[in-house]
Amino acid sequence: MEVNTLFSLQNKVILVTGSSGGLGSAIVSAMQAHGAKVIASDLNNHNKPQSGVDFIPCDLSRNEDIDQLVERAKALHGRIDVLVSNAGIQGPAGPIGGATDDDWDAVMSINLKSALRLCSALLPDMAERGQGSVILMSSIAGVRGNKAIGLYGLSKAGLAQLARNLAVEWGPKGIRVNCISPGLIRTPLATELLENAPFMERRLSLTPLRRVGEPEEIAGVAVMLASKAGGFISGQNIVVDGGTTISDGS
Repeated sequence: MEVNTLFSLQNKVILVTGSSGGLGSAIVSAMQAHGAKVIASDLNNHNKPQSGVDFIPCDLSRNEDIDQLVERAKALHGRIDVLVSNAGIQGPAGPIGGATDDDWDAVMSINLKSALRLCSALLPDMAERGQGSVILMSSIAGVRGNKAIGLYGLSKAGLAQLARNLAVEWGPKGIRVNCISPGLIRTPLATELLENAPFMERRLSLTPLRRVGEPEEIAGVAVMLASKAGGFISGQNIVVDGGTTISDGS
């Protein structure tokens, strides 16, 4: 294997959900830059991706929308080689006991159940070709306790376990399934936190690199997992947080 092709995605067809957000748009750009044919999907087309990227709107809370997304995506290029399940919602803030049944249904449906439904629809075709890669976007909220976004954390922890389960189930068919768990990343959704000086002082003091992450740093990990460079990685939850979760605060 030539080193200069390790990260090549030439001729790969990649489906990215949650494509309009900060992380999603960075992943779409990075995949395209490495040669992939990218199909982007989000709730609407208000922030359609750049030229050369196909876009399919989808409401991931609706099973029929997910099924239609898969059908339309496969029709574009005949197959999907890589799935990046990036879409998600935070849900309510506050004690987890205060979450309503509707909160549970919304967060688990969009963050966890939709990922499984997409995988269930796409993995059999990947298995027939003997190869494929699935990248589920989790969070460090899924690897530590949370007093404010506990429901979100539960859903993200579920994604990490889903990756392990699917990696074991589909690995013999040549399919790799992994999670990425970002820490605090400079995206529009993080603006409120980034502008909160007391929070940032505390957070950065607990982060060995003493800075927030950039969307491209998450996208780079996704490219690795989609390419030959990640060919022997499966069932893993890769934490990309500048060291926040391993710090003793010193």
